[in-house]
Formats: sequence, structure tokens, C-alpha cells
Amino acid sequence: MSLQSMTGFARSETTSGRSRFVWELRSVNGKGLDIRLRLPNGMERLEADVRKLVSEKFSRGNLQITLSATAAETAMEAVLNRDALAAVMTLKQDLAGVIDPAPLRLDTLLSIKGLVDIREAEEGAEVLATRDAAVLAALREALAGLEGMRASEGAALKTVLKGHVARISDLTAIVENDPSRQPEEIARRLETQLAPLLSGPAALDRDRLYAEAALIATRADLREEIDRLKAHVVAAGELLDGGAPVGRRLDFLAQEFNRESNTICSKSNASAVTAAGIELKVVIDQFREQVQNLE
Repeated sequence: MSLQSMTGFARSETTSGRSRFVWELRSVNGKGLDIRLRLPNGMERLEADVRKLVSEKFSRGNLQITLSATAAETAMEAVLNRDALAAVMTLKQDLAGVIDPAPLRLDTLLSIKGLVDIREAEEGAEVLATRDAAVLAALREALAGLEGMRASEGAALKTVLKGHVARISDLTAIVENDPSRQPEEIARRLETQLAPLLSGPAALDRDRLYAEAALIATRADLREEIDRLKAHVVAAGELLDGGAPVGRRLDFLAQEFNRESNTICSKSNASAVTAAGIELKVVIDQFREQVQNLE
């Protein structure tokens, strides 16, 4: 399964009998799979089948699914209320010799309320089954189109996200290789900072100062953060190449990326490392924003 965005649109149509049916599918970002379905009156029986077909294709996204129906022509039929007709004929017999004995005319019968009902012809079970099959086939076509569009958007997102991951990797290397992290530079900087405290009449204990300085240097070390960033970069690349729905897992990685960049900025004692840490935060925010579009 290819990487998919949650954004897309698809449309399909079909004709069955005397009716034309049109499916329109719209998909946007969502935390889960939310299906909002609108069906014409009389076709509510398809809801369970529609939801099943959609859930087989997608696992995330807010989907608006609309089916519209248009009748090309209307077939009408006259339905005779035979009980009412029998009652009219009985009345006519009862009134024999009182009213005109001439046979009842059709226009007279049609004028009697409730005797004849002119209505749209009902379709039989076989016709309905054929129509439902055609409508669901059109839905499958629309779902395939939506899946294709989401996959196309997903491919574009993959390129963007890989670029962000590559930049995170580059910035991690900049932090790792910054001269301020070299033991010699750390020693030189500490010596410079400690010199005023070790000279003069009120000089502090040299051994105690060096012990405190060593502790501070240890706490400021970025090795763990760098190693975790490298591991997250590898994990993100594997998820992007895997192709399965990975939006939630990449969102979690984005949070972990952000955690490490915050720690780097707080521990940094060099302007170049701080600058790289700030840019890391910017790139990670861009990465996370795009991840929100992935299924």
C-alpha cells in the first residue's frame, strides 16, 4: 500500500433503469475515520454496505460521501381500490329505481375520492437489486479514484517529508561536529572561565572548582540527544519507505524530534550549536505540520 494523504476528491456516475446516480466523495484530515453519508430517500438500506466499502479502503480521514439520484422519466400507474369500487357498486344496486340506471362512466369513477390512486410505479425486488448493484459498483469506482488521488498527494508529501528528515540529519551532524564539543575546546573554555576564580588573594579551592566544572561539562554533553536524533532519523526514513498508514507514528516521532531539539538548545554553550538547535525546531515544526496530512 502506498503512502496516502488524507485529502482528495472523486466522482462517479451510473444509470440504472430510468434513474441516474452520481457519487461525490470528499476527504480531508481527521484523527480517525469519520464517514458522513447522505443518501436519497428510499436508499437508506445501502448505508451499511457503503460504510463497509469505505472502511476497507481507508483508515483515517473525514469523508463526506453524497449520492444524488435523478429520474430520467417517471412511470405512473393507476391503482384501483377494489373494496371501494365494490362499495360503490353495492350502493348503486341499493339505489336502483331511485337514480339513473345508466352504467357508471369511467370519468365518474375517477372523480370518486380514494377509488383510483394515480402514483409512481413501484419497482420489483429484482429491479431494486440490479439498481443497488449498479450503484455500489459506481461507489467502488469512486473509492478507487479517491484512493488514487490520496496516493498521488501522498507521494508528493513523501518527497517533502524526506527533505525535512534529510535536513534534520544534516543539522544533527552540525551539532555533533561543532568544535565547541571537542574535549580540547571544552577544557580551554573551562580554563578561561575558571582563571579569575583561581587567582588573587580570595582564590577558591582549585580541586573543588575543577570537580564542579567537570560535573557541569558532563551535564551539558549532547551525546545522548545526538544519538537519539540519529535513531529517529533512521526510523522516520523506514516509515516513509514502508508505505503503510504511518501518520500517527510519524507524528509521535515529530514529538520526539522536538524533545531532543529543545534539550540541545537548553544545554548548548556555543552560539553555533544554539543556532543549529533553533533551526532544528523550525524544520521539525514543518515536518510535523506536513505529517498531519498523512493517513
